[in-house]
Amino acid sequence: MFDIAYAQSAPGASPGPIMTLIPFVLIFVIMYFMVIRPQQKKSKEHQELLNKLKRNDEVMTSGGIYGKVIDLKETVVTLEVAPNVRIRVHRPQISAVLTGEKAATKEGKE
Repeated sequence: MFDIAYAQSAPGASPGPIMTLIPFVLIFVIMYFMVIRPQQKKSKEHQELLNKLKRNDEVMTSGGIYGKVIDLKETVVTLEVAPNVRIRVHRPQISAVLTGEKAATKEGKE
């Protein structure tokens, strides 16, 4: 039965190699603009946040711990979470700087 279907097709009616690649190219372009590019932008913003980190900033870690930056090293940040209670956190785990956000909103209102 399938032999008959193939026999009835016109010669040369199959799409060319370029036409078969177009859907894959379109899928990649859509994935780039919907997933890859925004993730790269978010990663770049997070890296800038970590580079601007300084002492006495109030921060929040990715685990939800709030603290004040006491000491900064290349890969470790020491946070004071309560009076005389200090913890060391891996620097990329800092997810937000709270004092910087407050200062930015105050500047925007003035």
